[in-house]
Amino acid sequence: MPRQSHQSASPFEAIYGYCRAVRVGNHIHVAGTAPVEPDGTSTVGDAGVQAARCLTIIAEALDALGASCRDVVRTRMYITDAADADAVGRAHGAVFGDIRPAATMLVVPALIRPEWKVEIEADAIVENAT
Repeated sequence: MPRQSHQSASPFEAIYGYCRAVRVGNHIHVAGTAPVEPDGTSTVGDAGVQAARCLTIIAEALDALGASCRDVVRTRMYITDAADADAVGRAHGAVFGDIRPAATMLVVPALIRPEWKVEIEADAIVENAT
Protein backbone atom coordinates (compact mmCIF):
# COMPACT_ATOMS: atom_id res chain seq x y z
CA MET A 1 0.00 0.00 0.00
CA PRO A 2 1.22 3.50 -0.70
CA ARG A 3 2.33 5.58 2.25
CA GLN A 4 1.64 9.32 2.51
CA SER A 5 3.01 11.64 5.14
CA HIS A 6 2.43 15.21 6.27
CA GLN A 7 4.83 17.54 8.04
CA SER A 8 3.88 20.46 10.29
CA ALA A 9 5.68 23.43 11.83
CA SER A 10 7.03 21.40 14.74
CA PRO A 11 10.76 22.05 15.10
CA PHE A 12 11.23 18.47 16.32
CA GLU A 13 10.03 16.55 13.25
CA ALA A 14 13.22 16.84 11.20
CA ILE A 15 15.52 16.55 14.21
CA TYR A 16 13.79 13.52 15.74
CA GLY A 17 12.96 11.83 12.43
CA TYR A 18 9.17 11.74 12.37
CA CYS A 19 6.26 13.47 10.67
CA ARG A 20 2.99 14.91 11.93
CA ALA A 21 0.83 12.24 10.32
CA VAL A 22 1.11 9.10 8.23
CA ARG A 23 -1.55 7.53 6.05
CA VAL A 24 -1.35 3.93 4.89
CA GLY A 25 -4.46 2.73 3.11
CA ASN A 26 -7.45 4.01 5.02
CA HIS A 27 -5.63 4.42 8.35
CA ILE A 28 -4.15 7.73 9.49
CA HIS A 29 -2.02 8.11 12.60
CA VAL A 30 -1.37 11.63 13.87
CA ALA A 31 1.68 11.92 16.12
CA GLY A 32 1.61 13.55 19.51
CA THR A 33 0.71 17.12 18.62
CA ALA A 34 1.87 19.95 20.85
CA PRO A 35 0.70 23.58 20.78
CA VAL A 36 3.09 24.94 18.15
CA GLU A 37 2.40 28.01 16.02
CA PRO A 38 3.13 28.11 12.26
CA ASP A 39 6.42 29.91 12.97
CA GLY A 40 7.54 27.09 15.32
CA THR A 41 7.00 28.99 18.56
CA SER A 42 4.83 27.67 21.37
CA THR A 43 1.19 28.72 21.63
CA VAL A 44 0.71 31.18 24.47
CA GLY A 45 -2.30 30.60 26.70
CA ASP A 46 -3.95 28.26 29.14
CA ALA A 47 -4.43 24.54 28.58
CA GLY A 48 -7.73 25.08 26.76
CA VAL A 49 -6.15 27.50 24.28
CA GLN A 50 -3.22 25.14 23.80
CA ALA A 51 -5.52 22.14 23.29
CA ALA A 52 -7.49 24.07 20.67
CA ARG A 53 -4.23 24.76 18.82
CA CYS A 54 -3.25 21.08 18.98
CA LEU A 55 -6.63 20.13 17.55
CA THR A 56 -6.28 22.67 14.73
CA ILE A 57 -2.92 21.17 13.78
CA ILE A 58 -4.46 17.68 13.86
CA ALA A 59 -7.35 18.82 11.64
CA GLU A 60 -4.90 20.35 9.16
CA ALA A 61 -2.89 17.11 9.03
CA LEU A 62 -6.03 15.05 8.49
CA ASP A 63 -7.17 17.37 5.72
CA ALA A 64 -3.76 17.16 4.01
CA LEU A 65 -4.13 13.38 3.95
CA GLY A 66 -7.71 13.33 2.66
CA ALA A 67 -9.59 12.99 5.93
CA SER A 68 -11.39 15.12 8.49
CA CYS A 69 -12.08 15.10 12.21
CA ARG A 70 -15.23 13.09 11.44
CA ASP A 71 -12.93 10.18 10.54
CA VAL A 72 -11.18 10.17 13.94
CA VAL A 73 -11.79 6.99 15.93
CA ARG A 74 -9.31 7.48 18.81
CA THR A 75 -7.60 10.34 20.61
CA ARG A 76 -5.09 10.49 23.44
CA MET A 77 -4.63 13.65 25.49
CA TYR A 78 -1.56 14.13 27.66
CA ILE A 79 -1.78 16.90 30.26
CA THR A 80 0.76 18.02 32.83
CA ASP A 81 -1.75 19.17 35.48
CA ALA A 82 -4.96 17.33 36.39
CA ALA A 83 -6.54 20.72 37.09
CA ASP A 84 -6.46 21.34 33.31
CA ALA A 85 -8.62 18.29 32.50
CA ASP A 86 -11.86 20.26 32.13
CA ALA A 87 -10.34 22.94 29.89
CA VAL A 88 -8.70 20.35 27.65
CA GLY A 89 -11.82 18.19 27.68
CA ARG A 90 -13.98 21.15 26.64
CA ALA A 91 -11.63 21.93 23.73
CA HIS A 92 -11.78 18.27 22.71
CA GLY A 93 -15.56 18.30 23.00
CA ALA A 94 -15.84 21.40 20.81
CA VAL A 95 -14.27 19.41 17.97
CA PHE A 96 -15.37 15.86 18.72
CA GLY A 97 -18.61 16.27 20.70
CA ASP A 98 -20.77 14.89 17.90
CA ILE A 99 -18.15 12.40 16.68
CA ARG A 100 -17.26 10.87 20.03
CA PRO A 101 -14.08 8.93 19.28
CA ALA A 102 -12.65 6.61 21.89
CA ALA A 103 -10.50 8.89 24.03
CA THR A 104 -7.96 8.75 26.82
CA MET A 105 -6.62 11.59 28.96
CA LEU A 106 -3.46 11.03 30.97
CA VAL A 107 -1.61 13.22 33.45
CA VAL A 108 2.12 13.08 32.75
CA PRO A 109 4.94 14.72 34.70
CA ALA A 110 6.16 16.88 31.80
CA LEU A 111 6.23 17.43 28.05
CA ILE A 112 9.29 18.32 25.95
CA ARG A 113 8.89 22.07 26.44
CA PRO A 114 8.00 23.31 29.93
CA GLU A 115 5.45 25.81 28.60
CA TRP A 116 3.40 23.05 26.96
CA LYS A 117 0.42 22.01 29.08
CA VAL A 118 -1.06 19.49 26.63
CA GLU A 119 -0.21 17.20 23.73
CA ILE A 120 -2.80 15.26 21.70
CA GLU A 121 -2.63 12.22 19.38
CA ALA A 122 -5.32 11.01 16.97
CA ASP A 123 -6.04 7.98 14.83
CA ALA A 124 -8.49 8.03 11.95
CA ILE A 125 -10.01 5.54 9.56
CA VAL A 126 -11.10 6.92 6.21
CA GLU A 127 -13.93 5.19 4.41
CA ASN A 128 -12.24 5.38 0.99
CA ALA A 129 -8.59 4.31 0.80
CA THR A 130 -6.40 6.24 -1.67
